[in-house]
This record gives sequence, structure tokens and C-alpha cells, in this order.
Amino acid sequence: MVGNRVSQVVDIPAELLEIDDTDDDRYWASVGRAVALMEHKGRTADGIPLLTSLVAAHPEWPVRAAAVRLLAEHHAGDPDADAAVAAATHDTVDWVSFTALKVIAEHRIAAAVPDLIRISGWPSNFTRPDFTRKPVGCGAAFTKRALLAIFGTRDPAELRRLEDEYFADMHKRLEAARKRPRRNDDVVLVPGGPAIIGAKAEPDPFRMTQGDNTLRVVDVPTFLIDRTAVTNARYREFLEEVGDSGEFDHPDQPEGRSHVPAHWHDPRFNAPDLPVVGIDWYDAYAFANWAGGSLPSEVQWEKAARGVDGRRYPWGDEWDPARVNYVERSFGTAVSDLDSLEALLVTVSQGENPAHPVLPADALPEGASPYGALQMSGNVWEITRTNFYTGEDMDPFFKGRHPLEFMNRKDAFHVLRGGTWTSPPSCLTTFYRGKDLLTDRHNEVGFRCVYEVTD
Repeated sequence: MVGNRVSQVVDIPAELLEIDDTDDDRYWASVGRAVALMEHKGRTADGIPLLTSLVAAHPEWPVRAAAVRLLAEHHAGDPDADAAVAAATHDTVDWVSFTALKVIAEHRIAAAVPDLIRISGWPSNFTRPDFTRKPVGCGAAFTKRALLAIFGTRDPAELRRLEDEYFADMHKRLEAARKRPRRNDDVVLVPGGPAIIGAKAEPDPFRMTQGDNTLRVVDVPTFLIDRTAVTNARYREFLEEVGDSGEFDHPDQPEGRSHVPAHWHDPRFNAPDLPVVGIDWYDAYAFANWAGGSLPSEVQWEKAARGVDGRRYPWGDEWDPARVNYVERSFGTAVSDLDSLEALLVTVSQGENPAHPVLPADALPEGASPYGALQMSGNVWEITRTNFYTGEDMDPFFKGRHPLEFMNRKDAFHVLRGGTWTSPPSCLTTFYRGKDLLTDRHNEVGFRCVYEVTD
């Protein structure tokens, strides 16, 4: 099923779903009847929602491919039709995506350029005589052909100019977003310069793997970071101002979803001074964009938490349970190993245990980092913009797909940092890396923002 980015969808009529698969001849005859019917229904502008729905959701790929062809033939230039055709380039069945690529080239559907570049790279690169190429399959060949048809040239220099021109509006929007005023004065400065990042692998009674953050020195430019995790009070301001406008959303955010936290009505988690939880990566991205900043990279987060001396915890190298909200504080029970930890965690219940899991965002100031950032160890995990597996910024491309379709994809997992109220000490170090699916919304996870220094 293709990821559809078109909001104008309709239910598929039953007669278009009646495909007889008892043998090959009957299968293709019933597909032909469905295609003839949808061609009759889809010629007019009123048929665009039907065709886009078929592209997105019909279970038989020949019908999806035919719907792509009909959208391009009858409705190329319509924004919804073009978006559906572009999305079909990522259909899981090759003949659907090939059909989309062919009609994009034939009708020069410029709306598909961002999708095509994700597949083949920039045409100003792959047309260079000195560009290193690997043997390509049909999909890559169709994609390159479509891009060159849209831009109308094979000259690398001219293609670079046209690419810049095509994305000029996007660059302007990004620049405007970058210059958006910061909506928080309660920040701390993290000066630029080198910092010790990562740690050596070490034995651990909770069997938490800590060898994936290699010990190294990284030069980190100056930035500002929220002194505390984003609170419910701040997040409410965002909700009240933004509503369902979508103005600050990531382009890949699922259609028709709300930024209201999952636990917004749970008294244990919704007090104004508590860190907001029950949000996912897309929610945190939108808030940070609205706030005039961004989510921190995991390297920024780690430097803000530990300073430049490579300390183990924000407050120093020695474990001090009085400075942090973690599993033993929140449950009032000691744990010594993974088995006892898991036995305790399965006692968690809705609205009851533990009664007060999360502390206010400005509690435990004695646990502050060297720069004065609070609770960078414990209380709630904090979302970053870093992909857990690649170490690069997150670049999701899952719109229109159910999480079951991408929950095993490495590009769907971001880094979590700092540990939470259910964590043992192993997860509370400045270098421990957690991960989460970008659509998951947990009562253990919050975030804070970083901002450029403009003065």
C-alpha cells in the first residue's frame, strides 16, 4: 500500500473491490472491469478523490497502477492528483511505482521532484561525466528519466540552477523558520568548543548495552538549551496558538492527527509544572519549530548534560540517588538487577501505581548539569533529532503508512537521552543511548529544545 499524502479521499465502491482470483483469466477479466468502471467514474474532477483513494488503498496492484495512469492522463496539474501520483512512486509493487515514474516523465509532473530525488539523488550530480555510478535497475532508470524530463536538460550546471530555483520557496520557508523569535527565555548557554562524548563499554547488573556510544572528542558549536524539559504549561500555549493549523508540522507528519498529548487528562502527568509526556517525535518537532528552535542532536544534548570533562552524571562522577528521579524514587522500592526491575515495572497500572511518578520540571536543582540544565538525568526521557542507527538527523518518509509498516525500519527510530522515572542507574548516565519509534507516545518521554545563538 502506498503512503498517500492526499487528504481528499473517499470510500472505495464495492464493485471496484470485486476481483475474482480463482484463476488467471478471471482475475485479469475482473481487473479489466474494475479499470473500465473507474475510468468512467474518474474522468471528471469529481473523480479525483476516488482515484486517489484507489492509488492509496486498493488491495490489487493492477488497479492501483491503472488509477495512477488515469490520474495523470485526466488530471495532471491538479495538486491532489499530482501528489497521489508522486506518492505512488513509493508503492511496494514495482509495476505501480514504474507506472507512476513513466507518467511523471510523460506529463512532467513537477510536484514529484522531491520524491524522485529521494530515489535517485540530484540530477545535477548523476549527469556529471565524472559521477561514479553503480549498475541500476528499472526503478532508478525510470526515476532519472523522469527527473530529466521535468527539468528539460541534461546539462549539470543548468540542472543545478533549476534545482535551486525549484527549491527556492522551500529554502525561504526554512530560513524564515530559522529566524523565528525564540519563545523561551528560561535557557542556559552551552559554549562552543570540544567535549568528551561517549564512554567505554562496561559490565552492568541490568544488562543495559552501553557500548554503542564510542568514546571520542567532538567540537560542538555554541548553542542555547531549555533549562528544563518542556512543561505542560508551555505545551498548552503551543496548542492554544497553533490548534490544527499544521503550520509548524514536519512534512512527513501523519494526516489528520492532533498534537494533544496522550496523557493530557491523567492527573498524574498533566499538572502545569510537570514535563509534558505522551507526545511523539512529530509533536516535539512541531513544538520546537513553533518555539523558534529545534530538537537537540544527541551530541548537543550530551554536551549540555555533562560539560567538557566527560563526567558520568550531570552533577559529577559519583552516583547520588538524592539528585535524580528514577525507578527507586518513583516506586519507593529498591531494585538490584534486571529481573527485580522488570518485576517492579509490571506492577505499573493506569491511574494508580505509582501515584506520583513524575516530578516538576524544575525539581532537584542539586542534580543540575555544569551549565545549569535541570533533570538531564531521570524524570523523563528526552527526544532528540538524531537517528539511533545512523547518527544523522532524522529524515522520516512514512506519511500515510501505519506504524506496523515501518516499525522495523531503522530510519524510524530516534535517540532518547537521560533516562526516566522507570529507569535504573545504568540508563541515567550522560552517555546512555535509548531509542524509540517516532510515532510512539509514552508517559516516560518528554523533550527540551535548543536554539541558535544570534547575538
